[in-house]
Amino acid sequence: MSEQNKEPKFKKVAEGANDLSLGISIVVAILIGIAIGIGLQKLFGVKWVMIIGVVIGVGAAIRNIQIAYKKQKASLDELAKDPRYANKRYIEDDED
Repeated sequence: MSEQNKEPKFKKVAEGANDLSLGISIVVAILIGIAIGIGLQKLFGVKWVMIIGVVIGVGAAIRNIQIAYKKQKASLDELAKDPRYANKRYIEDDED
């Protein structure tokens, strides 16, 4: 095998880490939002202000999901252009 045709040594590990990154980013976004909420609560001394931080965290998590969806859709749309993966419909005859 030539050097150009070899797959990188840690390609599967990198792909797995990329798949896990969405789940991790959702959790981290919500935790950061909660931390912002706690900070605002301590700064202003009002207990309900923490809800603002939670809403910010959930909003950031939803945004991360949207970005991942668009990235995955673009990748699948590019794959769909390949004739090997074209959507072929077969007509089945009921008559035997």
